[in-house]
Amino acid sequence: MHVANPIDKVLVPLTRGWLSLAPGQPVLVLEHVGAKSGQRRRTPLLYLTDGDDLVVIASAGGAARHPAWLHNLRAHPRVKLFLRGGTGVYVARETEGEDRERLWRQATAVYGGYDTYKDRAADRQIPVVRLSPAV
Repeated sequence: MHVANPIDKVLVPLTRGWLSLAPGQPVLVLEHVGAKSGQRRRTPLLYLTDGDDLVVIASAGGAARHPAWLHNLRAHPRVKLFLRGGTGVYVARETEGEDRERLWRQATAVYGGYDTYKDRAADRQIPVVRLSPAV
């Protein structure tokens, strides 16, 4: 969800998700491919679960622009995730309509800061991204 400490880029994969600098919060590391560079990048994020899927919020702290990782997912939706218990390959897609609204409500219940980010973002709707296990 919001970007965790950059140290988690290394710590979460190294400890298979058992250690993070965001204690008490579910943190994953999203490994994605740069839209232009083609380079692999890692971004630690808070997440929530929805069945077998994981959900992340592209808030960028309420910045005027979407986070770079979202642009990368739009270009290359197949990603690798590092989280508690191991790794996996997932496919990302932005949610819409009632699905997005439901997941947004769940996310704000977990982390109230998202409402503040929504206010800061003003005209930008903060994307809610569903990560589904790749088949």
